[in-house]
Amino acid sequence: MIRVTIPHHLRTLAGTGAEVVLDVTEPVTSSSVLDALEVTYPVLRGTIRDHVTLEKRPFLRFFVCMEDWSHEPPDKPLPEAVATGADPFMIIGAIAGG
Repeated sequence: MIRVTIPHHLRTLAGTGAEVVLDVTEPVTSSSVLDALEVTYPVLRGTIRDHVTLEKRPFLRFFVCMEDWSHEPPDKPLPEAVATGADPFMIIGAIAGG
C-alpha cells in the first residue's frame, strides 16, 4: 500500500481526503504511483500529467522522503520508505510569483 497526499484543489475534484492509499504493482516508481492514482480516481487524469506525453504538469511538485523528486526520471524506483507506506508520496501545488 502506497500513501499519496494530494493538493486541496485535486482532492476536491476527486472527492477524497488529504491522503489516499493505493495498491501499486512493483516496481514502485513515480510513474506507477500516478498510474494507480489515475485508475482509482479517473477524474484526475490529465490534471497531474499531460494526457499525451505523461509529463508532469507545471506548478506541481513531487516530494519523497522530504526530497524534491519533481525532476527525477519517472521510472526511478522510489525509496523503500515510500514503497512500504511508511512515508507518503506527496504531490504539492507549487507557488509562483514575485
